[in-house]
Amino acid sequence: MSDSMDILESTQTVIKNALDKLGYSDDVFELLKEPLRMLTVRIPVKMDDGSTEIFTGYRAQHNDAVGPTKGGIRFHPNVSEREIKALSIWMSLKTGIINLPYGGSKGGIVCDPRKMSFQELERLSRGYIRAIGQLIGPSKDIPAPEIFTNSQIMAWMLDEYSKMREFDSPRFITGKPLPLGGSHGREFATAKGVAICIEKAAAKQGLDIRETRIAIQGFGNAGSYLAKHMFDAGAKVVGIADAQGALYDHDGLDIDYLLDRRDSFGSVTNLFKNRLSNQEILEVDCDILVPAAIENQITEQNVDDIKASVVVEAASGSTSLTATERLFEKGILLVPDVLASTGGVIVSYFEWVQNNQGYYWDEEEIEKKLEEVIGDAFTNIYDLSSRRKIDMRLAAYMIGVRKMAEASRLRGWI
Repeated sequence: MSDSMDILESTQTVIKNALDKLGYSDDVFELLKEPLRMLTVRIPVKMDDGSTEIFTGYRAQHNDAVGPTKGGIRFHPNVSEREIKALSIWMSLKTGIINLPYGGSKGGIVCDPRKMSFQELERLSRGYIRAIGQLIGPSKDIPAPEIFTNSQIMAWMLDEYSKMREFDSPRFITGKPLPLGGSHGREFATAKGVAICIEKAAAKQGLDIRETRIAIQGFGNAGSYLAKHMFDAGAKVVGIADAQGALYDHDGLDIDYLLDRRDSFGSVTNLFKNRLSNQEILEVDCDILVPAAIENQITEQNVDDIKASVVVEAASGSTSLTATERLFEKGILLVPDVLASTGGVIVSYFEWVQNNQGYYWDEEEIEKKLEEVIGDAFTNIYDLSSRRKIDMRLAAYMIGVRKMAEASRLRGWI
């Protein structure tokens, strides 16, 4: 369980621990440690200069014993097969944690969308759907947006899929624009889910949000939404960070001012001389720390410098397993990514339900249902961690993996 583990190894380690705690045999772990299906595709794309570039794409379907698989599609130069496998397992855990009728999946294409034109991105998006089209569908595998993909890319994918299977459209994909069957609340669903977890965790630790000091590592879509939400709720947001550095003020930052000053890339810290580093913001004096940037930020090297009493992972994999154990030993409440980041898949599920029934809810209804689902999941995980005297990450994995394991057993697979 060292910090040197990659994302797949660390995921498999916690799953093994969770299954052992639940009393399952080794054959259950052998089934669940890898996806049932892993598809690698090659996608030829005509570029704007007339050349043809071949892109590599992946789609992993972890386990469909519970129901169709569900998971996002990311466009990123660092996409890898092992990463996609691990993320598909995470999606299975998330759907189990929040009790959705899904298994997990994940897709990705090795590319840098920031260096591609609008037209090239459209051709790549359509090519990916043509390549994986036989494996997806509203009762098989339901894609959604993820890193560097958005509602426009989902719209292109929807249109391409409708040429192959028109009667399954638009139910086969979520994260669509509203005019194409999308759901209210999808854009900020993940950040809202994290905000709900922050409030629940603060209450468990006896913290009044209006008297709480919060530091947020990350000021992108999720981080800036969280900062604004907490600021409006009366909390002191004492620290924020973006790609250029971090800002800290013991008396609280003016979040509205910072949001107004952001440049086109979402950066604001470059306007200030007295900046901290992204690592230093993790160690500032605060009550609640929210890693909302990239993975592997809290490790055995810096975990003893964490001063917060609550850590809520808005970014996937931000705390290593070794650091998770140490935080638990120190009495710091860690709300794991597999719970805190479920807002997106919950509202994607709502979108799928609305598409299936042809009846759509307003934003107020979506927010109410979102809070109910995450609130119930938080309570279940917190109560299990308290009863078993284990950290919330292990408790979340135990709840998340149990439904898959039982569904697989009942089907006679194990």
